Amino acid sequence: MRSLFVIFFLILAGCSSSPEQTQQPQTKPNTTTPPVKVVKIVKITKPNTDDPNAGRYSLKDDRAPTVVPDFSKVKLVTPHYEAYSRGGNKDYTLRGKRYHIIKNPKGYTETGFASWYGEKFHGHKTANGEVYNMFAMTAAHKTLPLPSFVRVTNTLNHKSVIVRVNDRGPFHDGRIIDLSMAAASKLGVISYGTAPVKIEVLTVPKPSTKAEIKKAPIPIQYFIQLAAVNTQQKADQMQREVKKRYSTSVDIEKIANRAVFRIRLGPFLDHKDADLLLAQVKNKHYPQAFMITEKR
Repeated sequence: MRSLFVIFFLILAGCSSSPEQTQQPQTKPNTTTPPVKVVKIVKITKPNTDDPNAGRYSLKDDRAPTVVPDFSKVKLVTPHYEAYSRGGNKDYTLRGKRYHIIKNPKGYTETGFASWYGEKFHGHKTANGEVYNMFAMTAAHKTLPLPSFVRVTNTLNHKSVIVRVNDRGPFHDGRIIDLSMAAASKLGVISYGTAPVKIEVLTVPKPSTKAEIKKAPIPIQYFIQLAAVNTQQKADQMQREVKKRYSTSVDIEKIANRAVFRIRLGPFLDHKDADLLLAQVKNKHYPQAFMITEKR
């Protein structure tokens, strides 16, 4: 109904804006019937806003790439400690169903069917903000915290791989994990589409010493910046004062080609630890403090 009203309005507007016609001499009226112009009304449907992936992908159906690469050369995943992502780890509702993120996945196991996803999602963002790569050893799970490391075993052929879960899905009854094309290939799932599997969560303790933190293969780290001063002497003095107040590492960052010295707490591997300390710091001594995320 709304579409008909819009069409009527446009026709009316077009008529009202046409130039004034000069009077022409009367002629014999045309008795032939003019052709009828058919206006096709297209119904525009709203995207399903309940689906976080609605409208994101150009392909209607998923598929494998035209040229299948040699998956034997794909880099395998080694489980390591990695802080959970800021994004993708809240309870959510999808198509009327509520999903609760597992708070403590240590020792978690599950059996069911695995499926795989490929070119339709390749290059698009995953649930935790990364970019899906169908040639990497990753996977999607409905409720495991992101990222998680999982051993997946095909119970038909007993092949096993380790994947890093960084996405949500699959949202089909009976399916418990969506594998990247690379992982599915190594498990022998691609040709069948799905396969019965067992998944086991692999947890790695959080590094506790400076040496362990330095060696940890973690892509990002966090700092709490307290202040910035213009001399090394002031920075050193403030560093000593801060160490007396907080039992954590105090970092001084010198800005290249500038007389600026930033006094920071950290580094932290887990943003939750940094968030907790930041709240304490702002409440007591440094109300202007803020968090910085850096690549390692």
